[in-house]
Amino acid sequence: MSRGLGTVPAAGHQEEQDLEAPGKTNTATPCAACRLLRRRCAQDCPFSPYFAPTDPLKFACVHKVFGASNVAKMLMEVPENQRADTATSLVYEAAVRLNNPVYGCVGAISILEKQLQSLEAELNATRAEVLRYKFKEAKTLAHPTFQDCNMPASRPISMAASSSAQPTYQSQLPPLPPAYSPPSHFQQASTRSGQYNTTCRGNIGYFG
Repeated sequence: MSRGLGTVPAAGHQEEQDLEAPGKTNTATPCAACRLLRRRCAQDCPFSPYFAPTDPLKFACVHKVFGASNVAKMLMEVPENQRADTATSLVYEAAVRLNNPVYGCVGAISILEKQLQSLEAELNATRAEVLRYKFKEAKTLAHPTFQDCNMPASRPISMAASSSAQPTYQSQLPPLPPAYSPPSHFQQASTRSGQYNTTCRGNIGYFG
């Protein structure tokens, strides 16, 4: 008979007898394991502290994958302060096995490893980009450009300073040369040519 979430195997009665421990019966509320196995829940039940009756699906998964007797043995083999973590681990492994019957936890670990490798590659690329920008900045500070070296510090120039500087610039200009005056012999020659023109005009009227 196949196991299921709500079914009990053929040897379930023997398994129930093996799990029943001597002690007082828990008449308040049976745990999820005892409720699924349809047995009386004792006060010293090994499942009661870890499988609450409000969440029966956890023990159903564990019982389907490992079996109730195997879960009880594994809980009894570990120290009491580690049994809660053991029960949580068994529940997780059983749920993963039901979701992925072929690979189980190995498949989940493989997926996480691939994600880790992808994140590590992205982190290395980001670190390389940061180092590249730092090297570029250090190179710029160590070897400034020629334009940055020759460029003086910029200072604000007021209109008053520019107007006061303009007369100083004009006063430094060389004086203009004196007006050109032709020599005296050039003036005499021009006077004679004027008299000659007047004489010629008179003669033309006389002969005409």
